[in-house]
Amino acid sequence: MAKLNGQWKALQKQLARLEVQTRKVRGEARKRLKRVERQTRITVRKAIRQAEPRVRQAVDEAARIGRGLRAGVRAGTAAYRSGSRLKK
Repeated sequence: MAKLNGQWKALQKQLARLEVQTRKVRGEARKRLKRVERQTRITVRKAIRQAEPRVRQAVDEAARIGRGLRAGVRAGTAAYRSGSRLKK
């Protein structure tokens, strides 16, 4: 019986040590996670800040090209309609 009591006390000590280690590791992981989240937010914010002007410029250029294309089609249609056709 004394041997079992000794084993029981040893297990309780191990459990107490594991609890302390668990709390310590959990705290470190929480700190690490907060740091990673903050770094990710900063990186995403910088990327958006850098990409937004380029995207706006690309959209403006695409709209300009589209307007030019439509104007060219209209001009070509008007020229075709006003042009002389071969009569038989």
